[in-house]
Amino acid sequence: MELDSLYQEVILDHYKHPQHKGLNPVFSAQVHHVNTSCGDEVTLNVTIKDRKITGISWDGQGCSISQASVSMLTDLLIDKTLEEAEVITHSFSELMASKGTSTGDADLLEDAVAFAGVSKFPSRVKCALLGWMAFKDAAVQSQGESK
Repeated sequence: MELDSLYQEVILDHYKHPQHKGLNPVFSAQVHHVNTSCGDEVTLNVTIKDRKITGISWDGQGCSISQASVSMLTDLLIDKTLEEAEVITHSFSELMASKGTSTGDADLLEDAVAFAGVSKFPSRVKCALLGWMAFKDAAVQSQGESK
């Protein structure tokens, strides 16, 4: 099986079987982000205690790329410290900015390296980044709550 085909399967699997979808009513911060260029949207609830991400839940609608990406984000970031999450989100942002020249760090990004091919399509990069930008926003908003 070709690598691009495998990556497409990983994205479709997360789209069809999203992780942590369904908003938890207990959270440190809640954000709602919309990709104005296509209408994809996500509401993200983040729970942080002592600078550790103890929960991320979400709901949203949109293309397979945006929805699978936020699903992968939840798997990657739950139980990480804010500092670890910052490294992971920065790595994903760099992958999305690579315009197809990077394969990403599989040890750090795990399934999210499947979006390497998406980085070749500028109009789809915003879809892949939607949940990640929402997380960054929620992490900043939660800082007053996480102490």
